[in-house]
Formats: sequence, C-alpha cells, structure tokens
Amino acid sequence: MLTIFLQAAAPAQSMMPTMIMIGLMVVGFYFLMIRPQMKKQKQEKNFQEALKPGARVVTTSGMHGKIFSIAEDGVVIETLSGKLKFEKAAIS
Repeated sequence: MLTIFLQAAAPAQSMMPTMIMIGLMVVGFYFLMIRPQMKKQKQEKNFQEALKPGARVVTTSGMHGKIFSIAEDGVVIETLSGKLKFEKAAIS
C-alpha cells in the first residue's frame, strides 16, 4: 500500500513544443482564412468605388442594367422597365 507513495515523480516536460504548435496553427489559420478574406473585401471595395454612371452591371439577384446615378447610400440602375435603386453591395 505504501508503494504508491514511493513511486518516482514523472519528469517535468517543457511547454515549448506545445506553444510552437499553437503558434503554427494560428499562423496557418491567418494565411488560410483571414488573409484571403481581407483580400477579397479589398477587391470588392475597389470595384464598388470604381463604378461610374453608364457602366453596365449585373446585380446579385441577376438584374441587368446600366448605372444611372450613384449616391452615398446606393445606386440607381436603369433597366428596360424603368429605374431601380440598389445598395452598392448588390452589384457584382
């Protein structure tokens, strides 16, 4: 019964390999998930800022038309049936 108390303690292990592995996972997550998303958002923002009246566009809902005017809160698109107002984010 006393042999339990007489057993040698396990040697202490370093936390360095675990910390390195966690660091590599964070770096991998950044390059595989966060960075491509930021790049895509930047491209979309540049595309939306480059819109000009007269440009032919397609909305995310599939509506085809020509930009009639651009305002701070949206875009007016001229279609065959008339003019419709959309958010800038709805233009793809």
